[in-house]
Order: sequence, then C-alpha cells, then structure tokens
Amino acid sequence: MARPLRIIYQGAVYHITLRGNERKAIFKDDQDRQRFLLKLEESLQRYEVHLHLYCLMTNHVHLVLATPRGNLSRFMQRLQTAYAVYFNRKYKRHGHLWQGRFGASVVEEDEYILKLSRYVHLNPVFTNAVKALSKRERIEVLRAYRWSSYRSYIGKIKPLSFVEEEPILTMLSSSLKQRRSTYRRFVETGIMDIDAAFIENKKRSHLCLGSKGYMEQVKSMYDSLVEGVDNIENVSFRKPSQHCTAQEILVIVCDVMGIEEKVLYRRQRESLTRPLVAQALCTHAGLTQREIAKVLHLNSGASVSHMIKRLAEAIASGDTSLENNLLKIKQQIQKRLNR
Repeated sequence: MARPLRIIYQGAVYHITLRGNERKAIFKDDQDRQRFLLKLEESLQRYEVHLHLYCLMTNHVHLVLATPRGNLSRFMQRLQTAYAVYFNRKYKRHGHLWQGRFGASVVEEDEYILKLSRYVHLNPVFTNAVKALSKRERIEVLRAYRWSSYRSYIGKIKPLSFVEEEPILTMLSSSLKQRRSTYRRFVETGIMDIDAAFIENKKRSHLCLGSKGYMEQVKSMYDSLVEGVDNIENVSFRKPSQHCTAQEILVIVCDVMGIEEKVLYRRQRESLTRPLVAQALCTHAGLTQREIAKVLHLNSGASVSHMIKRLAEAIASGDTSLENNLLKIKQQIQKRLNR
C-alpha cells in the first residue's frame, strides 16, 4: 500500500509526533535529551522552521511548529537522522530508532493551536506513574518537568532562544505582564482531565486539527494531491536566507502589480492579488499564516491557507502570468536585499 501523502505548503503549522520503534525508549538519560534539543535547534536554524513548543517523553516527542518555507520533510529528515546516528553510536546498536514515519497533522491556528499547546504540555502528568497523584502533586510534577517548553512559557526559566512563544501567549492576553500567568492557569485547569471535546476533535482526522470547515478544506487539498492535480511543495517558491519586512513586501507587490496598497485589504472573490501577497509574505518575510492574516486584516490563518492553495492550483493549471509576477516580486526583493 502506498504511503499517505503529506499536506505540505508554505506557512503551514503542524503537530509533529515522533515515536520510538516498537515503543522503545528514544531517551535513556538526560544527555540524550540534551543532544536531541541541540539537534533540534540546529535543524530549526538551518531550515528556518519556527518551533512554538515541544515536549520530550521517554519513548516519544511532540513538536508544534510552523514551516514558512514549506520544507517539513527535509527538516524532519535531518533532525531524525542526526539524532539516530548519535543514539546508535552511543549505545552500539543497529536498526531503526523511529517507529515508521513521523506523524504530522496540519493545525488550524487560533483556538485549536492554543488547546493543542495545553495537550502537549500536559503530557508529563498523564503517564501511569503520575495519574494516581493528587492535583497539587501533579501540578508540582508539571512545573518541575525539565524536558518541555512549559517552564519557559510560565516564566519559571528564561525564554528559550529556539522557541517562539509569542504567537500562542498573545492569544490569551494583550498584557505582557499577564500572559505567562494566564497561560499557566489555562494549562493547569486541565491537570486532572484534558479537554474531552478537544481529544474527540483530534481523533476525527489524521490529516489535521481544526474546525469542521478547516477539516473539509484540508481534505480537499489532500484529495487534489492524490489525484495529481497539484503538489504544493513542488510549486512553492523557496525563501532566501534574508528577509524583507512585511511593509517592504507590500510596497514591492503594489509596484509590480500597479495597484494602490488599499486594494490589498479588499475582499475580491476571484482575484489572486491577495494570494500573491500572502505567498510573498510567507516566502520573503518568513511570516506564519496567523501573522499574514493580521497584515492583510483577515480573520484567521485558515483564510491564508486557502489563499495559498488557490494560488498553487492556478499556477499548476498553467497560469504563467502568476509565475511571472512572483518572479518579478522576487527579483525586486533581491535587489532591495542586495543594496
């Protein structure tokens, strides 16, 4: 049976799971965990992936990350290989360390990524060894757990340089002082029983996590991939190592398209102008779907995802004018960066 295709596109947000082969341990001591985090940080920098949170358990790993460059597979291949080489050498073993392919579900931003962050961070208190403890004891375990990003999120340690917390923390409070305490309360309300509705939603699809409408959108994207209509990863445009600001890109796009900036904020059902802008912001500014939505005055990152998909479909159908405009935008950005 053929392996299921990946939903891969620029700006996507994923819940990644990595499991040890035959459910065996992938971390035998703290040195192993530290080495994994080192390889993770190196891979994030090399492939310009944005990590929002993580949790390392004995035989599996959770990551929540965004891929502005649409390069999930290459990022994960490097991370898994680098750590497996270290682990096999250290323990003089051979064979597969990982259980099959890594799990990757596309995540709808806003409330779903927020609830996902709670689910991931609570993993250490839902092991068999901790389930029997009282609420207070479980909170103590959670706050003391060294191998997740939770302690950084709630301010018990300094912010981790390789974890981008702000997109999630800002969902809970506009006050910089209150964000961490508000997030702590949000997570620890589930210390005895993770949101049952969220868990049920998570089980509905192996492709994605989100609202019914978002699930339908991702399913449509997957069906298109299966039918060979488009492969978004193949038609995506790679991001240079340097970035322009969002405002610089808006100016360049308006110049190339011969339009005023106010046009970018108008809803035009058949127009591909805003999808072009979304693609440029993702590729050349390294913004996530949610960040692009804010720039374009859209309601959610899901709208941006839909735009990028529409653009990819149009390019795949042979619309050379779109490719020409994207090339002109890229050339103008390169000129600005080379000044």
